[in-house]
Amino acid sequence: MQRSILITGAGSGIGRATASGFIAAGWQVALVGRREDALRETAGTHEALILPTDVTDPAQVDAGFAQVEAKFGRLDVLFNNAGMSLPGKPIDEIAVADWLALSNVNITGMFLCARAAFGLMRRQSPQGGRIINNGSISADRPRPGSAPYTMSKHAVSGLTKTLAVDGRRFDIACGQIDIGNAASEMTAGFSSGMPQASGEMRPEPLMPVVHVAEAVLHMANLPLDVNVPFMTIMARDMPYLGRG
Repeated sequence: MQRSILITGAGSGIGRATASGFIAAGWQVALVGRREDALRETAGTHEALILPTDVTDPAQVDAGFAQVEAKFGRLDVLFNNAGMSLPGKPIDEIAVADWLALSNVNITGMFLCARAAFGLMRRQSPQGGRIINNGSISADRPRPGSAPYTMSKHAVSGLTKTLAVDGRRFDIACGQIDIGNAASEMTAGFSSGMPQASGEMRPEPLMPVVHVAEAVLHMANLPLDVNVPFMTIMARDMPYLGRG
């Protein structure tokens, strides 16, 4: 049977690269993002279920997952990938509105999509599936000036750990991929200089985003009695071990 995956944030970057990898591997793929044109660019000439969706809107999320159930009959994997970041600043310079916008996507959006996927995986037959949350190295080792993003990614780790426990009796596995310096729109400025814990500005190396897609595909292909709770994948020479 052809397996199915829903990918959020599929219109660019990590989401787009991952969608391309799963399409090439023969999966049924549902693409979620705010912009329909970007999702269609991701799909290209391949068949995919295009779901323009605001992941912060509960009704839109539920409607999207209902379309997946109607089209594919079941959902095997959710790649809970959609997220945003903010320019680095001390916490007292961060507008409350910016914090609320980020937390709505990175926390509420993650929760809503995980909730919808968990419910579908629990009631489908055969029961079960896999949820892969996109965390970040910042879920463990923050950058300077990143309070909103770091807080949100710590919340994602809490979601992952809880779902990994709650999913056991429903044959639902949950793991997290923590990514460091994958080349995408979000990391476009890293090679020209990023603030370090020492106060210096230093360029940081990037890695091709295809390696993230390959790692997600590996996690997705595991049998449901096997789980990778946390995987870190990063550009080898980026500040991480010894980040300071």
